[in-house]
Amino acid sequence: MLSQPFEKPVRVWVGLGFPRQLNSVVDAYQFVTEWCGNSPEQKAAIRACKAALVGDIDAETARGILVQFASVMNQRFV
Repeated sequence: MLSQPFEKPVRVWVGLGFPRQLNSVVDAYQFVTEWCGNSPEQKAAIRACKAALVGDIDAETARGILVQFASVMNQRFV
C-alpha cells in the first residue's frame, strides 16, 4: 500500500463547519469511507483512493476525484 502525499492538501468542512485537511491518499480514503452517504461521487472517490493506494493511478488523479466529491458534498450540505 502506497501512502502518496498530495502536492496540495484538500480542505473539507465537516461537522459544524470545522475544517479538515487531507494531506495524502490515506487521509482521503479514510475520509470518504467514513462519510455517511452512498452517492456516485463518493463511490468514485473511494475507487480512486483504492486505485492510488495500490499504485494503479497517481495521487493527483485521486485528488482530483476527491475534490469533485467534496464540491458536490459541500453543495448538498451548505
